[in-house]
Amino acid sequence: MAFESDGKLKDWVGTVIPGVELSLGAPDPRKTGRGLGLYLMELIQSPPPSSGRRLPLQVALRYLVTAWSDQPEDAHQMLVDLMFAAMESKDFQVEPETLPLGVWTAFGLPPRPSFILRLPLLRERPESEAKLVRGPLKIQSSPVVGFYGLLLGPDDVPLSDCRIELAALNLSTRTDYKGRFCFPTVPSAGNKELLIKAKGFELAVRSEQNYPDSESPLVIHFAPLED
Repeated sequence: MAFESDGKLKDWVGTVIPGVELSLGAPDPRKTGRGLGLYLMELIQSPPPSSGRRLPLQVALRYLVTAWSDQPEDAHQMLVDLMFAAMESKDFQVEPETLPLGVWTAFGLPPRPSFILRLPLLRERPESEAKLVRGPLKIQSSPVVGFYGLLLGPDDVPLSDCRIELAALNLSTRTDYKGRFCFPTVPSAGNKELLIKAKGFELAVRSEQNYPDSESPLVIHFAPLED
């Protein structure tokens, strides 16, 4: 299925910029001529909304789009043309966030013009047979609470503008200038699986308890930044 998505993306790019060379590999400074890079950076699960139906499985493919040319102006123009075309297409989504510096460091390259293109991907699932309900319907409400946290880096320095995700609830927020973050309404029952993205690094944190008081938040020390 991912192969089909690669082909769909390449076919679409060919209609926007005909005849251009396309590469699915990581960015490579040795490339010559004129071309576009479509490097699959990440696959992200997209939880379907709660429903009584057996909805399709959903993931999002995140492609790093780069360009190369013997003329820098030409490479820049190809990126601009492709980004505008993606913004007009209902099949793609252009992410507003820039690529972290740490990713370019991992590639062994200086930062260069690029953007992230998100391609949704669905896999249908057969409907399960509904069981006959033989008793009265019982409805149980699940109480909700606020969830407060504090993100600290080396030497307990607050980390601002870092992304905090609760993927299972399809929620995300960012830390303020004091490293604080808050999810105003989350279920009080169950563990909280947080994903922190900061300075090009990621950290998964699991909380087995709630932190509903802003004066006593969950304190997270971002260890990857201390390496």
